This record gives sequence, structure tokens and C-alpha cells, in this order.
Amino acid sequence: MNIYDITINHMTEPVGFELKSLHVAFKIEADHYEPVTKQVTITADDTVLYQSEAVAFDTNSFDLNLDLAARTRYDVTVTVATAAGEVSGTSFFETGKMAEPFTAQWIANSNKDLQNTLFRKTVTLDKPVAKARLYMTALGLYETYIDGQKVGQEFLAPGQTAYDQWVQLQTYDVTDSLTAGEHEFLISTADGWFKGPYGFIEGVDCIYGDQHRALAEYHITYEDGSTEVITTDKTWETTAGQVTKSSIYYGEDRDDTLEITGWEPVAIVDGNFDVLTDRLSLPLVVKETLDVVEVLNTPAGETVLDFGQNHAGLFRFYNRTPKGTKIFLQVGEILQEDNFYNGNLRSARAGFEYISDGVEKWVQPKFTYYGFRYMKVEGLDTVNPDDFKADVVYSDMVSTGDITTNNAKVNRLFQNVIWGQKGNFFDVPTDCPQRDERLGWSGDANVFSNTALFNMDVYAFYRKYLRDMGIEQDLNDGRAPMYAPSFGNQDGGGAIWGDATTFVPWNTYQATGDASILTEHYDYMKAWVDWIGRQTKTENLWTGGFQFGDWLALDGENPAMPTGKTDEDFIASIYYHYSAHIVAETAKLTGNTADADFYAQLSANILDAIRNEFISNNGRLTIDTQTAYALALQFDLVPEYQRQRVVTDLVARLHKDDDHLKTGFVGTPFINQMLSKFGHHKLATKIFLLEDLPSWLYAVNMGATTVWERWNSVEPDGSMNPEGMNSLNHYSIGAIMEWAYKYVVGIRNGKDGYREFDFAPEFDYRLDTVNAHFDSTYGKIAVAYQIESDDDHTIIVNLTVPFGSTAHVTLPRAEDVTVTVNGDAHEGGQFDLTAGSYAISYVPSKNYIEHYTAETTAAEIMADTYLVEQIDAIDPVLDFFRKDPGAVHGGLGKMSLAKLNAILPFITISDENLAKIAEVLEATPILAQRK
Repeated sequence: MNIYDITINHMTEPVGFELKSLHVAFKIEADHYEPVTKQVTITADDTVLYQSEAVAFDTNSFDLNLDLAARTRYDVTVTVATAAGEVSGTSFFETGKMAEPFTAQWIANSNKDLQNTLFRKTVTLDKPVAKARLYMTALGLYETYIDGQKVGQEFLAPGQTAYDQWVQLQTYDVTDSLTAGEHEFLISTADGWFKGPYGFIEGVDCIYGDQHRALAEYHITYEDGSTEVITTDKTWETTAGQVTKSSIYYGEDRDDTLEITGWEPVAIVDGNFDVLTDRLSLPLVVKETLDVVEVLNTPAGETVLDFGQNHAGLFRFYNRTPKGTKIFLQVGEILQEDNFYNGNLRSARAGFEYISDGVEKWVQPKFTYYGFRYMKVEGLDTVNPDDFKADVVYSDMVSTGDITTNNAKVNRLFQNVIWGQKGNFFDVPTDCPQRDERLGWSGDANVFSNTALFNMDVYAFYRKYLRDMGIEQDLNDGRAPMYAPSFGNQDGGGAIWGDATTFVPWNTYQATGDASILTEHYDYMKAWVDWIGRQTKTENLWTGGFQFGDWLALDGENPAMPTGKTDEDFIASIYYHYSAHIVAETAKLTGNTADADFYAQLSANILDAIRNEFISNNGRLTIDTQTAYALALQFDLVPEYQRQRVVTDLVARLHKDDDHLKTGFVGTPFINQMLSKFGHHKLATKIFLLEDLPSWLYAVNMGATTVWERWNSVEPDGSMNPEGMNSLNHYSIGAIMEWAYKYVVGIRNGKDGYREFDFAPEFDYRLDTVNAHFDSTYGKIAVAYQIESDDDHTIIVNLTVPFGSTAHVTLPRAEDVTVTVNGDAHEGGQFDLTAGSYAISYVPSKNYIEHYTAETTAAEIMADTYLVEQIDAIDPVLDFFRKDPGAVHGGLGKMSLAKLNAILPFITISDENLAKIAEVLEATPILAQRK
């Protein structure tokens, strides 16, 4: 038995973070379950400040209420004991400034027009240093240096916030940088989100201020026990740096030939210390590095580097050029007609101009970031691909999930989903990292949140984003924003987008079992539901006001409108109902009985009103769209006895739509889940594996390495969709991966952070080999299965259950068969498993090889040469399609031969031949599944 992965507030050894709640979690490595006790001890300076009782292990965490001191390291020891003995694991956390007042002063340069402001101070330390910390922030982005070496590994500090309401402090351990002797402290600032042009399309500048400012305290403890604090104050000096222009959309210009001169005393300026807090943002760091995979010489005569993967981050190159050489680099996501293209970035220049000082060195932009795959290089006579690197930057989150299958295109799709999360979880959940937007759109965050929680540990990331959301709600009477921070945008209040303020914390709690995110955000969850109640035009429904509808759905009656066909009031009222339900459930958890009763009743009233307005007494929806049916099932709008009616209507609607999706942001995350949940996994898998428009694999076939904003962001001929809103690195429709985790892999219905979960895979021979894992709060749940190609099509499953978890196993088509688990026989496919690794096998009562049927379409028949030969031997009906190949891909090709025979007078198949054809179809395995 071993203790590992001790985390504090879902972070490993956090330093300088805000710790309003204190949640210590741990994992146990063991090959079987046995009773244990758990205990946590907190010490500071070798003094025990807190020790819990040794209590029976019920959860793998401790929620502590400690009176923490500022600037203090706390050591954490977790001990578990069995009958055989005890084992321990250790970690630590360190507080930042907390509420401690600053002695430092805000410093600035009197020239507000500087693009890059430098501040410096030379100090002399006269004795050896035992410990040193730097507590600092800036208005504008900053980097800080000691003796020319950058402090820390993160980029774009202090992060993206509404700077007039909230500025985060960073804490750095600078002990190793300080010795006895002279040192130069340097701070370099630029506009960033604080002062640079930003917002929705082009943006406006000086949203939060018009002058770079810096604030820093260096706290030094010497080996003799004495201390010293060096602060930003009037003794610092300032000048302009070598970055001549910089902003997030623009990119950066830098002239290393500029001599840094003209130092002058700093200006001491006013600053609002009340908005300062210790950080919540995870640092933006380099998570991996991409090499150039190809140097392209385009038809337009350009030199373009292909890094092989669309991503977000920074590039760097090794400068070998003479002094004065001007190099210009510009990035894009796709080529057009084999030439460089960045038209979909709109007004974002996304470039880097560099003037060389003649020194050989790595050069990298400092105060911006880019979303790209391709880079156009100008100013170099020759390009060595080894001299260019792309550093992938995103918030420092730990990967927790992955899925691979026997289908290479599906595997690429899942990687695209994960890359989309990497590229867009950039301090806030942006909806694109490349164009003139890059905003924390709340609707995208909402619909993707469950997928995100499978792929990565995003608890701390969401905690920060919810602070951004709450700040905007404070400014708008409880109304939740379209995106946060809002950068002064006064719009907001739409369903799904605004409902991120309830759904995201609720989904995060469901996935982790840690309720602190709910208790911290509860007032904002309640304020949002109350705001809807004040704004709606109809009691117990949500009507009136702007709505996004089923954004980017394909079923809209007006192609110019991206809101889709599903009634906007229907969608909004459903989310009003469920947000009220979430508030009620959260109130129960916190013991607030009055609120729990009130919002539960409100939720019930809204549900009744939805049923009265949009659903007949017999369970028929008045809205015949895929999204309407999916939402009705997802949110239990109809009682159980009417559910099958809605499922049947959903399937019928899909068949009318040729089994292709027409859903947008709202319906897409749920439709496959509802099909699989209610007995139509075969259809869900068919939709998932489609490769024509609209489908997930269409983008894969078109060479996508991330998830697109639109189903058809790139047209079949390779040209960009002409719509002005067109990102090739979004993530919302990547929410299909939630379906894959829950139904293809089978990990679902986690309770208390997966202390309990259902393992209930739905098998399909088209995905006959699956290997996946999800590292839950208790440890790794690993799943691997294979549908064997033997005569019985035996199913072999390997399942690993972490210590402290119980898996409720339900195997399909196993009700009356013998299932072998680690050599032991179980009758039936339902049983529980605790910690350990299990080899499971059984022969299903009906194998998963699918056969053609009498309803098989003519197009499917014509694609299978074996079937064509068999049917030709019975009847010449297929001659019609051979003479008119266009009919195969048209409306006639989508009909069965029986249907064509019934409605077309020139197709005459005898009843005898029709029966023989049906026999052939039903006896023939589908081509894709034929061994």
C-alpha cells in the first residue's frame, strides 16, 4: 500500500494561492481493498498546528478550517493505517500575502504611451540568504528578472481578470537567485489585457487603465535569522524597453538594436490595494514543444513552416542573423491553395517583427500569444527548421483521461478534442486562441465542462473562472455574462451562456466530490436564478430578452440566423428549470433548508409550465427538432411512462434527417448520450462514425488537428467557409467525447468523486477495440476491451478500479450468461467490484456482428460488391443505379429496395424476389464488420 498524489485544493504543492477553502486529497495505491483509517497532520516550522483523529476511511480527502498565516509554509502529512501497519505521504502548501498590507508602492513611468516599460533597482545583500520570496503583480503584463535571469516559468502574468475589480498577486521562490553581493532587480511590462486593444472583434484599448504599473516586495530571510524587505518605491528607476509594440491580437515588435538608456526616477502612483488577492489562476507554462515537420515553398513564393499541429502558445527561433536584419513571422491555422492564409483571424495581425542585434540566441515574443499551425517566415535567406520551435502554452492542468480505439480516425478526433482543450483553456476557457476575440465565452465553457473534467483536472481552473463570472454578476445585479472577464461589455443574460454560473460548479462537484466550489459560488448561482425570475415576461417560464438559441444549428428556417429552429423560449425555460434545481440541491448540501425548499418548488413550477406550454398530454413535443427531443430526455421533461414516445420521436426525426445531426451548441452534447442511454447505441455510433457533412470525422478527413467552430468551417474543396466567424480551434462540439467516456468506454454516473461509479459499456463491433483511462479523484480507472473474432465473438474486458472506489458493473447482453471475473464464474452481467485489476470475459447472448436488413438503403447496397453480386443473381433492379450513378447519392439512394419498389412504377420486383433479397441482406454481415 502506498499514498501518492497528495493535493491541496486540487493542486500539487501550491505556493501563493488564495486558500479560502482548504481541501486536502490523496490517493492510495493497493492491489485490493481492506479497511484503513486516515489521518492528516499540518505543521509549520516543525510545530504541529493541527492533527485530525484517525478515522475510518470513508472518503480520500479532508476539508479543513484552519486559521492560516500569511507567507507561511505548511507541511502536510497523510497517514493511513491497516491491521498490518501504517504508511504516510507528505506534501506542502505555502500561503501568499493574504490580507497582509503592502509596504511597497505602485511605481510607473510618467510616459503613458510606452509599449514596454522597464523598472530596475540595484541592491547589495551583505550576508548569506536562507530564504527569499517575491510577492508581486502589475497592471499590464509583466516579466521580472534577477541579474538578467527570468524569475519563474510562467507567461502573461498576472493573468486575465477585470483589473478594476480584481488583480492577482504572484509568489515566487527566489532563494536560489540571491546570494551575498550585488544584484539587479528588473521588471518589464506591456499592455496585455489591462491596457491593450481587446474585446469582441478588434476591441478597444485602455479598458482598465492607461499606464503600466508594478508592485513588488522581496522578503528575504538571512541565515543568521534576520530579515529584510525590499520594495518597489521611489528608489527605483524606469525607462523604455526594446518591445516597440505589443498587444494580444497584434502580436509583438521588438528591436534588439535599441540601446536601453534614459533611466529616470519612477513615478509613485495611486493604486487600489483593495482589489489585490493571492492568485487563483494556474500559471500559463510551456507544456510541450513542437518541431517543424516540413518547410513549404508555396506557389506564392512564400516560405512557410508547418508545425503539424494547430495549438496555442509561443514560438521561438534561434537568431543567427547580422545586426540590423529584420525578420517578420506571421502565423495561421490553414493553407489556402497551398499558400499562407490568416484571413479568418480578422483584424488580428498575429505577427512578430524582430530586428536583430547580431547576437546568436533564442528569440521569443514575451507579452502576447498565438493560435497557429503554420508560420510564414520573411527576412531570412535560408531557413533551418531546427532553428524554430513552437512552445505549447496553456494553464498548468494535469491530464486525466484518454481514449484510443481500433479506428485511427476516431483516435485522431479524440486527440483533436484534447488539443482543443489545451489551446482554449488559457487562463479562461476561451472559444478560440487565434483571432481578434479569445474571450472566456460562458456557453462554450458550459457545454464542454463534463468533457473537460474527464480530460484534465480543471477544478482549480474553473475556480478561477467562476471568480471572473461572479465579479461580472456583482456588476450586473446577478446577471451572468456572455463571457468573463467582460472587458466592459454590457451584454449578457442568455440561457446556457449565463447558466455556466450554475452548471460549471455543479458538474465540477459531481466529478470530484469536493463541494467547496459550490459553497464559494453559491450566492452567484442563486443570484442568477433570481435575475431570470425578475427579467422573464412569463411567470415560471423564461421568455423575452436576447437568446443564442441552439447556436450554429443547421436546422434554422433562415440560413442567415445561427440560432437554429428549436424554440428559444423552450431552451431558455429548460435551463431556468435546471439551474433552479441545481441551486436547490446545493442548498441541501449546505444545510440551507429554506433555500432548498424554495428553489425546489420553483424548479417544479417551471417544469409544470414547460409541460403545459410545449408538451401534449400524450407526451408529444410541440417542437419537432433533434435538439428539442434531446433536451426533453436529458432533463427529464416527461414522466417515465411517456419517455419512450420521445425516444421514438427522436429516432424518427433523425431518420427524416438522413441520420445526420442538425444540432448546434445546445443539442450536440446530449443527442448521442440520449440515444445510447435509451436503447439506440447502434444509431448513436452510426452518427458518430459518419464522414460526410455534418459529422465529426469530416473534419478529420479534411486534415483537422483541433475541433472546428462550425461543422463546415472548411468546405469539401478545402476552401475556408466564407462566414466571418470561423475558428479552426474551438472546442464546444468536442463535447462528443463525454459520450465516448460514458457509453463507449462505460465510465458513468460517478458519485462522490467516483467513490462509486457505474461501469456499463455499450459495445459495437465498429469500435471493437477500446483502451481508455480516467484518473479520478480516487485514482486511475482503466478500461480495455476487445470483441474477439472467434465464432462466439467473446468479449474480453480488463478493468482497474482504484482503492476506495466501487464499480457497479453492468455488462450488456449478459443477463443469462456466465461471466468470468479473474477466473471466477458469475451468473449474469451485474456485480460490484472494489479495488483491483480484473480480467472479465463472456460470450454475449447475441453477438455484436450487425447484418444488413430489408431497410438497408440502395446506396449502402451499391457500396458492397458482394451484396451487388448476390442481388444481381436474383433480380436486375440494381441496373437502374448503374445506369444513373447520381441516383445512388441522391434521394433515391437513401431508400430501401422495398420502399423504391412500392413507390416507383418503373421498379418492379416480384414479391418472391423481394423476399429472396431480404434473406440475402439479413444473412450478410455489414461490410465494415465482415472478417
